[in-house]
Amino acid sequence: MTKAASAAAKDLAAAGVGGVHLAWADNNGIPRSRIVPVGGLADAAVRGVGATTLFAVFDSHDVITYGHPGLATPSGDLRLVPVVERLRRLSGQPALAFAPVRQVAADGAPWPYCQRSVLERQVAEAARRGLEFRAGYELEFTVTPAGSAELPGHPGPAYSPHALVGLDGFVAALLHDFAGNGLGIGQLHAEYGAAQLEVSLAATDPLSAADDQLLARQTIHAAAHAHGLRVSFAPVPDLATAGNGWHLHTSVRRKGRNLLAGTGLPAGDGAGYVGGLLRDLPALTAITAPSVPSTLRLRPGFFAGAYGFWGVENREAPLRYVPGSAMLGEGHANVELKTSDASANPYLALAVVLAAGMAGIEEGVVPPEPIAQDPGGWSERERETHGVRPLPSDPAGQDAALLACPRISEVLGTELLGAFRAVRASDAAWAAERTPEEIVAAHRWRY
Repeated sequence: MTKAASAAAKDLAAAGVGGVHLAWADNNGIPRSRIVPVGGLADAAVRGVGATTLFAVFDSHDVITYGHPGLATPSGDLRLVPVVERLRRLSGQPALAFAPVRQVAADGAPWPYCQRSVLERQVAEAARRGLEFRAGYELEFTVTPAGSAELPGHPGPAYSPHALVGLDGFVAALLHDFAGNGLGIGQLHAEYGAAQLEVSLAATDPLSAADDQLLARQTIHAAAHAHGLRVSFAPVPDLATAGNGWHLHTSVRRKGRNLLAGTGLPAGDGAGYVGGLLRDLPALTAITAPSVPSTLRLRPGFFAGAYGFWGVENREAPLRYVPGSAMLGEGHANVELKTSDASANPYLALAVVLAAGMAGIEEGVVPPEPIAQDPGGWSERERETHGVRPLPSDPAGQDAALLACPRISEVLGTELLGAFRAVRASDAAWAAERTPEEIVAAHRWRY
């Protein structure tokens, strides 16, 4: 590792790079980083860079909560160790590079609050079971001129090419910088919401998908700044419009075969995967859409997934099965989780999705029949007949769902679960004294 880091540092320095962002996401999904001079990269790869242990109990407003007994004092240090094989020079910020980190204890031992390590454990467990996952994010975000939260960054119409004419320079920079940063994308377009765009990241292994999500955010923010724009990834940038989802697509393979493959409904282990996700959906959502604005986003009729059900190509469903086709091939099949947004830590989000899906396969969980309609337009009796219930709509409901599901809560481990819950409780206490408009405004630029 020392040789690889030294070689990488030498190449970066020759290219004019002066520093490296050592980046991670906290328990609110907010990216954090420390920049080290490029000449210090090799040393950081061996000894790490110091940081306070209290990052695990920062809430969404940078308030440090001491509500978790394991991190109840300002004393303590951890080390941030760059994952050198994921190092990337930032095309849109040529004097800087970017690397995700592992968080370890001061003596180099595993640290129980490291979110990336949680996902690493689930990936290892999948390999033990002979399973391999693929994952990819669709990132929705809102564009505004710098210095304004009111004027739209593009006038619409939704999905229109001429909606983006005024953003030509920004769009060109995104395409250029994504390619330069080694990020594959499927498409980029004007989305349904006011001044909303979406970019789809190429599917890859789960750890790379989580790393790529952080890198994509940095790439988009930098390109926007360079073109006099500002972007919001907040779950709800404005109460009057559609929110920003970060839809998470996953598929699972055994011996190279996609278990979801087919042009009809998933069967066998593929059905078990869907059934496992659906069974644990309330607890999953407590991790994948965990913030107070997340609950404001989960409204019927907004393609956000307000009720617990699944469907085939049903964009109102929180679990949307995307089958293969004659054009794309059966192996294209995947499941989209719509109750996912930027306030989720990407490593934790993927870890719990993998865990729920693997449990469904292991136990042979059979999902109910898919639903093609929007249950938001049904009567309470119709929803009850079909077993469709609202997903948790407030922090207390999410916390209860998480605690009621050991399959999900135990993925995090006792220490990290305690810190995560303390952060959520701090956010809930803050929000209890504020209006929805104040909550939205306070989170607009956090992610």
